Amino acid sequence: MSDQLKIYCKNTSRYENIEAGETLAQIYSRLSDTISMTPICALVNNKTESMNYAVFSPKQVEFFDIQSKIGKKVYSRSLCMLLFKGVRDVFNNAKLRIEHSIAGGYYCQLQVDGKLKIPTSHELECIESKMRETVTENLPYINHERLAEDVKNIFEKEGLDDKMLLLDTRHEIYAGFTKLGDTTDSYYGPLAPSTGYINVFALSLYKDGFLLLEPDNNDTTIPSRPIKQEKMYTAFKEHLAFNNVIGVRNVGELNRAVLEKRSNDLINVAEALHDKKISSIADDITERYNNGGARVVLVAGPSSSGKTTTTKRLSTYLMTNLLRPVMISLDNYFVDRDKTPLDEEGKKDYEHIHALDLDLFNKQLIALLKGEEVELPYYSFELGHRIFRGDRVKLQEGDVLLIEGIHGLNPELTQSIPDEQKYRVYVSALTTLSIDDHNWISTSDNRLLRRIIRDYKYRGTSPVDTLRQWPSVRRGEERWIFPFQENADSMFNSSLIFELGVMKDYGVEILRKVPNDCEEYGEAYRLRKILELFQSIGDRHIPPTSLLREFLGGSSFHY
Repeated sequence: MSDQLKIYCKNTSRYENIEAGETLAQIYSRLSDTISMTPICALVNNKTESMNYAVFSPKQVEFFDIQSKIGKKVYSRSLCMLLFKGVRDVFNNAKLRIEHSIAGGYYCQLQVDGKLKIPTSHELECIESKMRETVTENLPYINHERLAEDVKNIFEKEGLDDKMLLLDTRHEIYAGFTKLGDTTDSYYGPLAPSTGYINVFALSLYKDGFLLLEPDNNDTTIPSRPIKQEKMYTAFKEHLAFNNVIGVRNVGELNRAVLEKRSNDLINVAEALHDKKISSIADDITERYNNGGARVVLVAGPSSSGKTTTTKRLSTYLMTNLLRPVMISLDNYFVDRDKTPLDEEGKKDYEHIHALDLDLFNKQLIALLKGEEVELPYYSFELGHRIFRGDRVKLQEGDVLLIEGIHGLNPELTQSIPDEQKYRVYVSALTTLSIDDHNWISTSDNRLLRRIIRDYKYRGTSPVDTLRQWPSVRRGEERWIFPFQENADSMFNSSLIFELGVMKDYGVEILRKVPNDCEEYGEAYRLRKILELFQSIGDRHIPPTSLLREFLGGSSFHY
């Protein structure tokens, strides 16, 4: 007779008797009458596991469906493998590259016989049709683990050289892979039990490739629709071209460069690219200023995108162009704390645009642009209200206002200023480095890792608190930043090709401080596993003006 044991199920709020070795799917099948959803995965002791995970000892278990943040990640990975199988079913040995998230979906490109293959609408329909056939078959995603050398041989036969290289540079003894019918692939996180779970998606032609569209956030029964993000696409394309030139497009290629002691060269060229782009933006601002415009420069972007360092470096370049930047902080225009808008949970929403005194801000902008003197406010976070300390400003010939803040691209912020007087810069860490051809590193993860390190080192914030606050930060970005990013006159990609290798040693150590019994453990574990894919890169050769210094320390700028 099998050994009996107990698990605690958070969905039912009670202990449940199970047989040792039962999978999560089997456990759920007996509890389905008391759990009002169909799970795609579960947290086991706060760590995400597939429904095929077998339980051999007492655990805490919580099931999640595709409506949850955790479930959506599992759905995304499973959908990507479903796409890869569809591509292989249509084009046999075609190479699929899932580049990044953009325009409401995941941007994908195909290569056939080593050349870019732009699919026709008919070919894309054939791929989607094959995917739907696989969904109808309800094929299982079957995980395997073998000696790394054996897995590399499997990948070699399948033409998955990017995955081979990553294994070569990680030096692991064992490695995993997944089978879906006759298709082999690998992913960094649990997949769905079978393709029957992945029944909402679409493919749409886009640029030189196509978009893979997931379920809509507001209605998961229909796929999302593409949105226009032309400027974002151009910024991504520029950096992907740069990655191709330096020969570092994925983690395996970065690791190889580190092992070959070429990391200093990568640091130098990546920093030079940042310098060149910021200098170009400064030149564009100067040209517009000299032609009667661009009196107000607005720098915006999401959390930990590097807005502050970008603004400081931009200020330096503007001065070399004989302009004098006059800095104004939006933080000083907060309304008194008791007037701060509330969010959906009844908490003060400091990221709401009406958390700022827009009337005072616009009144002072108009006065400054007329050549009048104004007394700038100072917001006391200790007192929770605005005070005036005699900080008077009057613009002179050659002065340009430089304003940093998350609402910089929102027209409501500067509604009283004509557009020709504004120059808007959008800053974000648009991560173009992939783990491999089918696994990408999200921009959000890159920024979150920056924030975890900075907040721990310099703000006394534990990684648990940063992880706990992040969903609220992300909601604010979705509402107040991302809808306006295409308003930018220039986009600055603040990511650095080498930065996750540098952040590895900092981040892994900090993330290990998240205890297992904490709800944030699963997210900390996931981020730690991403960092552990990288060979470590020391920070000794990173210049003091580097944007990365804003998060690691050692900057020559004052923050």
